Amino acid sequence: MTNIWESHKLSIIAVGLALIGLMSSMVVIPEEEQAVVVRTGNPVRVINRFQPDVPFGETGAGVVLRIPLVEQVIRIDKRVLDLDMSQQQVLSSDQQRLLVDAYARFRIIDPVQMVESAGTTDGVRLQLEPILNSVLRQELGRRTFAAMLTAERGDAMSNITSKLDDQARRYGAQVIDVRIKQTDLPTGAPLAAAFTRMETDREREARTIRAQGQRDARIIRAEADAEAARIYAESFGKDPGFYDFYRAMQSYDKTFAQGEDQGESSIILSPDNEYLRQFRGRR
Repeated sequence: MTNIWESHKLSIIAVGLALIGLMSSMVVIPEEEQAVVVRTGNPVRVINRFQPDVPFGETGAGVVLRIPLVEQVIRIDKRVLDLDMSQQQVLSSDQQRLLVDAYARFRIIDPVQMVESAGTTDGVRLQLEPILNSVLRQELGRRTFAAMLTAERGDAMSNITSKLDDQARRYGAQVIDVRIKQTDLPTGAPLAAAFTRMETDREREARTIRAQGQRDARIIRAEADAEAARIYAESFGKDPGFYDFYRAMQSYDKTFAQGEDQGESSIILSPDNEYLRQFRGRR
């Protein structure tokens, strides 16, 4: 071994240095990351850039080479990222102070722009959080507290998402969605007063709906009774004898029925009694 070292010392050192240089120049970029190669402070190329609708394995991820000590690789997450906003107090258009807790989802679509403007994804979060607070205040300030409990809330979220996305493009980011986790009134007298007012409004609305339903029911019932009377009149007018028979059967059913709540009275009649004529049949 000593003779080998003495004979090939320079070759072994050269191979070792070459291996070290090769290892230091190789960088592995996984599918969920994109990277910006910076040379002397200037971005020179992007590795595995985010591309919509491009499947994994076709975006350029894997082993790439760089110039050691000259080029620096900045890794950036390609996945959807979260931006949590701290709970803020917002004044609605009906002068209600609301406690709003919201969050946004975004991704980096221009890594070079992000590196030049914000440096890192945490820097993007720091830039976007005050913008989200401002846009949220402006949009919710144009609406009432009750409107945030209706479908109008979806329109507000769409407007907030669009405005925040316009600002995020300056930092190489795309805002995908903004959602409100919770909107509530501060605890205490304002909250109790708001709940009382909402309860009164809902009760008044319920009374109006019930009154309209009862009115419609009376109209429908009257129309149905009139139609039934017309049909009965037409039917019985075609055969008066059948009408007489039908009415007699109804009377017999009420008179002679037995069972619960029907009574136990007895009636004694002559077979020739006019009331029993339908039992005798037609001759």
